[in-house]
Amino acid sequence: MEKTPLSMRKHVAIFGDTNVGKSTLFNKLLGQEAAIVSEISGTTTDPITKSMELIPYGPIALIDTAGLRDDTALGGQRTAKTMEVLKRTDLVLYVHDISRKNVISSPAVDKNIPTVIVFTKCDLADANTLSEVSMEYPDSVLMFDYNEESMESLRKKMIEELEKQERDDDTLIGKLLPKNSSLVLVCPIDSEAPKGRLILPQVQLIRDCLDHNMKAYVTTEKTLADSISELKKVDLVVTDSQAFKIVDKLVPKTIKLTSFSMLLANQKGNFKQLYDGAKSIKTLNENSKILMLEGCTHNTSHEDIGRVKIPALIKKYLGGKSTQYDYFSGYNMPADISVYDLIIQCGMCMINKKEVASRLESADKKNVPMTNYGIALAFLNGILDRACEIFGLGE
Repeated sequence: MEKTPLSMRKHVAIFGDTNVGKSTLFNKLLGQEAAIVSEISGTTTDPITKSMELIPYGPIALIDTAGLRDDTALGGQRTAKTMEVLKRTDLVLYVHDISRKNVISSPAVDKNIPTVIVFTKCDLADANTLSEVSMEYPDSVLMFDYNEESMESLRKKMIEELEKQERDDDTLIGKLLPKNSSLVLVCPIDSEAPKGRLILPQVQLIRDCLDHNMKAYVTTEKTLADSISELKKVDLVVTDSQAFKIVDKLVPKTIKLTSFSMLLANQKGNFKQLYDGAKSIKTLNENSKILMLEGCTHNTSHEDIGRVKIPALIKKYLGGKSTQYDYFSGYNMPADISVYDLIIQCGMCMINKKEVASRLESADKKNVPMTNYGIALAFLNGILDRACEIFGLGE
């Protein structure tokens, strides 16, 4: 079965009013009964996300959401959760019952998200209604009892819209170095490393090197010096951000150095904004409030990067003064981020590019500096400019 992580998949979300057939469409696209279908308004409460293969396009994440215009007691809360989904949505399927006369109003319009309008229950509509809808919404898809012809028409439309978004900048390293470049990847094995496997950013970079005809040599910080001396040419050393201090001392200044987290930041977001956010650490004091955003939930340890290492380094940077931290994981964020002096996002391997862009945009609008773990660690270890040289930044 396809194991592409959700963070690397295009997110397609199904929106629409209550009882227009969203969950039925969700199940039909998946080919399984993943969502409960009922005539009772408000059956879908929380968004449901499932991985699927959109053949021949590839892996996507399909999201079913609670109905809009929900007049039930919990309708407001359900709608709020539904609207949060837009922050990570690349394509909206806006489902509308063709028999309803209310004006179609997609919540994605104001967000500038590509939208495909899907009219359901077309098998019950008369010829005049079908003709009027086809003329007014020529790019829409008419769904006749979810038959295979209708579903195939929708799948083709989805692929067409998603392919318009395909760009060549989804590479981690392909646009930073030429073909045949040699990289040394430093993968420390500590209590935070998953037993028997590499972490996702390490695996992604190895694959990206293969895709762009580059050579990747994998080592740990303990064998790094020997690895560099044995190679004729090293164009870039990429390390886990937590090992920056050690690796910086081992890598000759003539060789460029960065981290997996920083490569992800460059791939997924506005790197200059994140770079400037790290520099804002200079303005912190004991009264500062920092928001830590973790993309996934996990057990913490004495080596935890977000809850132990970064706070300890910031405290040291501030001469022993402590600051206040709030932690949010997954897609959760506080409603008001303006109360924070700095936002530090994790490595971002578990959230998709659209979500990262939404968070950066929100921070920019509120004038709150934002950075990520890797860039913050580079700053706190005094090597920010060196670590950013590969991205064309630094003094």
